[in-house]
Amino acid sequence: TGIRNLGLALPTDITRLNILLTHLHLDHIQGLVFFEPLFRSQAEIVIWGPASPQASLRDRIARYISAPLSPVEVRELPCDVSFRACPEELEIGSARITAAPVAHRGPTLGYRVEDVGAALAYIPDHEPALGADLEMLEPEWISGFGLAQGADLLIHDGQYADDEYAEHLGWGHSALSHSLTFAQRTEARRTVLFHHDPLHSDRWLDAHAERAAAAWQARGGAAGTVELAREGARYEVDPATGEFALAEEAVAGGVAEDTSVPAPITSVAGR
Repeated sequence: TGIRNLGLALPTDITRLNILLTHLHLDHIQGLVFFEPLFRSQAEIVIWGPASPQASLRDRIARYISAPLSPVEVRELPCDVSFRACPEELEIGSARITAAPVAHRGPTLGYRVEDVGAALAYIPDHEPALGADLEMLEPEWISGFGLAQGADLLIHDGQYADDEYAEHLGWGHSALSHSLTFAQRTEARRTVLFHHDPLHSDRWLDAHAERAAAAWQARGGAAGTVELAREGARYEVDPATGEFALAEEAVAGGVAEDTSVPAPITSVAGR
């Protein structure tokens, strides 16, 4: 749903857009029909996503963007929109993108985006510990390892506390210790824990953020390099160092609080 506010915040003179979908579960596509650039007649939008033997990407998304779930259908969108199964590697502008299947329910991709000397890994729905000991596995057997290895910013599933995981085994999401082990094994430079459980209150999440930071430092991790994703947070990369930093400004309520041009790699991470 965060894509709605992003669409409202994008300058109207941006006419070419690429959207990378990890998978088609409803919580990852329900904001599409409210993405304002889809209703700009001058916009050219390419939507990338996982291939499936069942149907094309367009047909699968059209099941949602159609009656009775949507007041408009794909064929009625004013923009020039196309749907493409994402290959293992592609280039969009100056960015090199790597896509690979990851452990989740149904066809699901994780992404690695490399540009201006920095790498961002985006694996929001991920259960790499399912039936495996992440501490002991060889790297080539760890789901998503190649995507996240040495990433300057890793945005990764961290839905559950450790004591919640047993009740959700096989649901496709990670417990805190799994997320931290994954970040440690891949040597990610900075990690943002994503895909918060909707049953967790903001107060619970604040306490969980403290637990995550303490657990990370207990593993020898640097302070301030593990945090929880926040609605509207924006991370900008320093091309000189490849380091991502949390920008002071945020995208909230559909309006960007600043009008500066974002860095080449900008990630909007939400709840």
